[in-house]
Amino acid sequence: MQKKIFLSAISFFFLAALVSAAYYVHRQNISQKQSALTFSEKTTLEETGTSSGSLSPNWWLNSGGFMAMENGSARTNFGSLPEGSRWQKLYAKTNSRDTDDGYFPQNIFRLVTRQKWQHLDQQLFFNIDKINMSASENRNESNGVLLFNRYYDGNNLYYAGLRVDGHAIIKKKIDGKYYTLSEKDVLSDGKKYDQNDDPNFLPLHQWLGIRSVVTNIGSQAVDIKFYVDLDQTGDWQLVLETQDKGSAFGSAPLFDPGRAGIRTDFMDVVFQNYKIQ
Repeated sequence: MQKKIFLSAISFFFLAALVSAAYYVHRQNISQKQSALTFSEKTTLEETGTSSGSLSPNWWLNSGGFMAMENGSARTNFGSLPEGSRWQKLYAKTNSRDTDDGYFPQNIFRLVTRQKWQHLDQQLFFNIDKINMSASENRNESNGVLLFNRYYDGNNLYYAGLRVDGHAIIKKKIDGKYYTLSEKDVLSDGKKYDQNDDPNFLPLHQWLGIRSVVTNIGSQAVDIKFYVDLDQTGDWQLVLETQDKGSAFGSAPLFDPGRAGIRTDFMDVVFQNYKIQ
């Protein structure tokens, strides 16, 4: 009898230790998720070819050369790189067209989280300093400031954001092909985009907020909402909502967890107050 009681006590304490350890790991994971994805690191993050190669535990700069982070803010490269600098020479060889001979790697800026997320609420404030008037044919109305959602890789993901033609957009990219899920003109004031004469309807030198919320509806559809805060009031306005279901947009919905992040095109831009949960 005493032996059974002794064994039961051991089992109890062993179980309690397991529960305690699991709780500690759970709390650590929560803590990491709450604190990881900010721009609090004081560093210049260099582009790498893989997420595992990034020197940041939280961020992977997939394209754009480099970015500076400090005190909750981040920024792309501003202006032209010096001739003969590392990224100027590299981009001159690999994508001279979109970066104007490598001098403007920020023209194709892609920042991705190293963590993966499924149901997520992601927001960002940005301030555009300058539109880079590249001669590339890829500088067009589809450019903008966009939030990645369920980023599996560069060819398979959702994104939502504001484009330079003044439109809010939600798109899906499957095997490199884009599908428009929802679109609405919010900033052009009825004007027509022109690559040279009217190349941008997003305000310069002004903070604008964008937010995307992505959730599964059972196993039937993915619901995507897009909000804006155009005056930094904290009052998020829903401008687009759509559901991806069936195979109407290139494939079945992207149900599985994926990375999040930020895309900008042909601009010098500052970011702050990035949050994800």
